[in-house]
Amino acid sequence: MTVELVAWTSGGRVEFRYRGGSHLLVAHEQGVRRDGEIFVDGMPPSSPRDLTPKLTPKLTLVPAGHDYFEWHELHGPARLLYVYLDPAELRSTLNPASNLLKPRRLFEDATLWSTITKLRGLLQSPLPDSLRYFEALGAVLMHELVRLNSGPSRGDIPARGGLATWQQRLVVSYIEEHVSEPISLATLAHLARLSPYHFSRAFKQSFGVPPHRYHTNRRIELAKTLLEKRAFSVTDIGTRLGFSETSSFTAAFRKTTGLTPSRYHRSITHGPT
Repeated sequence: MTVELVAWTSGGRVEFRYRGGSHLLVAHEQGVRRDGEIFVDGMPPSSPRDLTPKLTPKLTLVPAGHDYFEWHELHGPARLLYVYLDPAELRSTLNPASNLLKPRRLFEDATLWSTITKLRGLLQSPLPDSLRYFEALGAVLMHELVRLNSGPSRGDIPARGGLATWQQRLVVSYIEEHVSEPISLATLAHLARLSPYHFSRAFKQSFGVPPHRYHTNRRIELAKTLLEKRAFSVTDIGTRLGFSETSSFTAAFRKTTGLTPSRYHRSITHGPT
């Protein structure tokens, strides 16, 4: 496995092409563009304006031997993470009855993103035993791709039993507006006109995580933005985002990103160590 983090500090046109013997997983971490297109061999082209979703960054999976091309007219800074995986290693992980990896474009998967976040953290702040940890994360990532491969090939196809589009839009909007406040399951279920039990199951089917985890993930994404601005202390950010104690904020941040807020802040301020 090879991982590279690519960042642009200003706007302008950027292009990336790939066709090779490795599987490619792209994490579109950040970036708003005026125009652009993402093409994956075997799928129609796509051109969303904003590559940053509400829950986790969008992902694109390019199987080995497939053409991949993306170009963007960036409105501002952008950041992408590229993960290259050896098909031979992945074949040893796949069940012999499994199909080959399917191309997927601009999908979301909270489980995959959790592992990718740890890889990014390892790049930015290497640990004493980084190589072993890196290899372990690679093995986990391959198993998660096997799980993903058993699902539908289009990331934007709603899962059966999930929330309807209007329900997703309404609930996500409410969480965004009250992200720093406690939000009860009953409140969200009422918005979706479902019982708490059925809402919880449908929400997880649609977003890949329970409602509480979604809410926490949004808090952490906002915390990362505030840490990158370097204008607030870790304690201030935790309080702003509704965490009652710094310890609970630190625990939630580490669980999501693999780093403590202080270490993430230092990696932004001083770069990798």
